Amino acid sequence: MAESSEHQPLTEAVYYILLALHTPMHGYAIMQFTKEISNGRMNLGPGTLYGAIKTMLEKRWIQAVETEADSRKKEYEVTLIGKQVVQNEMERLQELVKNGKHITRGE
Repeated sequence: MAESSEHQPLTEAVYYILLALHTPMHGYAIMQFTKEISNGRMNLGPGTLYGAIKTMLEKRWIQAVETEADSRKKEYEVTLIGKQVVQNEMERLQELVKNGKHITRGE
């Protein structure tokens, strides 16, 4: 039986975007947040960012935030489904680290 998409491993870009959107923000702010939180290692390009946003909107992991009609910047925020997706990913990553330590260090 196939797993639900909420339990599939996330790309690093999607993971960081979901983390960023725990606070509503627009695309450029998401790129800046991701670069900062990853200590400059993760540089999201516009194509990657907006492709991921489109996919996450379709999956209802994020939603557009109501803004003023004349605002050119569209803001997004994580939904309850998206928060659960992040939680599932953190648990998966913790399991990977735990198993790695168990094998490599005998912990």
